[in-house]
This record gives sequence, structure tokens and C-alpha cells, in this order.
Amino acid sequence: MLSDIMIGQFFPGESVLHRIDARAKILMLFALILSIFLCDSRADYALLIIFNIILMYISQIPIRMYMKSLKPMFWIVLFTFIVHLFSGEGPTLLKVWIFNITWSGLSQGIFITIRLLLLILMASILTFTTSPLVLTDALESLLKPFKKIGVPAHEISMMMTIALRFIPTLINETDKIIKAQKSRGADFTSGNIMTRLKCVMPILIPLFVSAFRRADELALAMESRCYHGGEGRTRMKQMHLTRLDGFVTGGFIVFLLVLIVLRLKGM
Repeated sequence: MLSDIMIGQFFPGESVLHRIDARAKILMLFALILSIFLCDSRADYALLIIFNIILMYISQIPIRMYMKSLKPMFWIVLFTFIVHLFSGEGPTLLKVWIFNITWSGLSQGIFITIRLLLLILMASILTFTTSPLVLTDALESLLKPFKKIGVPAHEISMMMTIALRFIPTLINETDKIIKAQKSRGADFTSGNIMTRLKCVMPILIPLFVSAFRRADELALAMESRCYHGGEGRTRMKQMHLTRLDGFVTGGFIVFLLVLIVLRLKGM
């Protein structure tokens, strides 16, 4: 189960999405997220789904990897769907105990579910096709104008990248601890809720100890290499926009214009 969690993973490749400048990808992701929240019609969502499928195909990453990225969010998505399903107004479609399922609730639940799934998949496309180091440099570059008002651009981007980088590490560590506890006779599947919560403690304590130890080792390693933040830092690879970035960005702008036109027609 834990090995199926794909958050923070990077898959090296030579696809078009891998070769696009990371800054352009981040900006396009934010624009797509904004467009998702502006969509309110079937045509808008259908266009976004088709566009997302095209991006997944272009990335040359197996579809099963994207499906794995959805698994950790399954219960959250299901809970959100159920909440909207029973909170709609209008004619009753089906009555379940004291709750009424309406057409508006069903429609709203489907749209919110699609919206959440698209958000997860779009974020997965970014992390799957962009290495953590490149992502750090791109975030720092985008936040650089805000340094004039005191925003620590380098520190923020470094913290975000370290967090993304250590998610798979902590997941693997948790999996090892669970297997070690099971080999000692621990049972995490039987008993009531309180019993299962007590069984979690032998996992959490070693995990926290391991996380703090890794953080301390990382801090010592950075200090031993004379790391003092972004001031005076040089890069082996400089980021440059290419014709490919301009071509892809132009196509993306056309896509956004189509969404805007559909939005205006719907109004």
C-alpha cells in the first residue's frame, strides 16, 4: 500500500514535458488550477479532461503511475463526493434514511470529484516530469522579484523541495518499520479503533526518531559544504527559455482562450 504512493516522485525521460523549462511548467500549472475553479459547464470539464489526457500521453509515463498517485486521495475524494451528494437542493432523486439525493447534489458531487482528480493529476504531471533540483531553481527564479519586499525566495523554494524529496524517503521508512513490527508479532488489522490506534504508536515513535535523525544529518551535510542560503550561490546549469518553451506556451495560451470563449458563451 505504501509503495503505491507516488507523491514527490520523479521519472527521468526525454519527452516534450521533460524538456520544457520548469518555470513555464509551474506557471502553466497555476493557470490550469485557476481555470479548473472557473469551469462550470460540461464542455469546460470535457475540454480539461481531454487536455489532461493529452499531457499524460505526451509525458511518456505509464498511466498506472498516475492512477497510483490518485490512490492516497481516494477516501478524501469519496468523502467530498458523498457530502455534496446529500447537500443538494431541488427535486428528490432518491431517499436514503433521512437524507435526500437530488439531481443538483449528484451533478455537483460529480463536478467536484472531477475537479479534485484533475488537480491531483496536474500536480503529478509536474512532479513526475521535473526533478526536485530543477523545481527548486525554477521556484527561486519565479520568486526572485519578491525579494525586494523581503520574501526569502531561496529559503522557501529549498524548504518546498526538501519536503517533496523526503516524502518518498519517509514512506519507505514507514514501510520498513511496519514490516519490522509485524515480524515481531504486531497486528495492525484486528481489534477495535482504540486497539488499532495503540498499535500505531510503535510506528510513529521510530518514524519521528528517524525523521529527526535524517534532518540533523542533512543540516550537518549542508553546513559541512558551507551552505549559507542563496546569497552568492552559483549554478552548474543555467535556466534558459527555448523555442520549444515558446511553442508550448503559445499552444497553452490558445487552449486558455478556448476555455474563456466557452465560459463567455455559457454566461
